[in-house]
Amino acid sequence: MNLVFWRKWHRWIGFPAALFLLYAAVTGFVLAFNEFFGEEEARREATRDLVSPMVTTAEPRTWSGPVATALATVAKQIGSAPVDSIAVAFKGDPPTVTVFTGKPGGGEDRKFVVNARTGELIKVETYADKPFLNRLHSGESFGDGGLVMAMVWALTLIVLTVTGLIIYFILRPKRRTGLQNVFW
Repeated sequence: MNLVFWRKWHRWIGFPAALFLLYAAVTGFVLAFNEFFGEEEARREATRDLVSPMVTTAEPRTWSGPVATALATVAKQIGSAPVDSIAVAFKGDPPTVTVFTGKPGGGEDRKFVVNARTGELIKVETYADKPFLNRLHSGESFGDGGLVMAMVWALTLIVLTVTGLIIYFILRPKRRTGLQNVFW
């Protein structure tokens, strides 16, 4: 297997894979940008150095009261609905109880953020187990076929890296020393 063999495989795998790799790079960048500059990250940063008023030895009513109030607030909005999960954030201003509701027939529905002190509804938004951007980046938004394609383009990147390294080592001049041996 000589240089021509490796270059041919590297080129023919790399050319069609470039489109998928570009897709993965763009969606990955948007995902990372959104994670870094998003609302949830801003809240984490703002509350990082705060000390939570809740402690592990607190009376159960100190945390169950805000949860019960939040559930009552959500029930006033939509009536009886399945609750997928509840997240309580004691740090921050205001502390919040987030109630994730599901659809009666299954699946995710809405996310209700409630002020833990007052029981006031802060916001309502649609909720999915994973955000659309995560599903888009992983290929999951295209179903099982999308996930398989994501695995294929990930393996393709590995193959391109290996064949690129092989080409590099075949073309590398043999009589150089030090950094000139690596960067020629």
